[in-house]
Amino acid sequence: MSFESIGKAFVEQYYAVYDSSRANLQSLYKEESMMTFEGSQCRGVADIAKKLMELKFKSIRHVLTSFDCQPVENGVLIFVVGQLKTDDDPPIGFSETFLLKPGGGSYFIFNQIFRLALHHG
Repeated sequence: MSFESIGKAFVEQYYAVYDSSRANLQSLYKEESMMTFEGSQCRGVADIAKKLMELKFKSIRHVLTSFDCQPVENGVLIFVVGQLKTDDDPPIGFSETFLLKPGGGSYFIFNQIFRLALHHG
């Protein structure tokens, strides 16, 4: 499987699960996984799942503008740009980077960085 097809399949799966039931995302992480969410770092399945579940919205929808993939040694690097809409709030831009590593017959999220596209002047 090419790095492009791995990246495309991952992006489609990740955001579909996130938008429908983010509690189910924890299966995509392992204990060595690390996520930086708006500058706050989390490590391991439980810590990452806790962070995702404490986000203060009931519903979310991601609309992807684009994503790019590159092969890295023993993995796939993915950069995503899009907009998200939570509850009745207006859409807001975001960017997200993933480093996928193979493990257990599939790929898991080894590193993840998420930022909203906010400008603090």
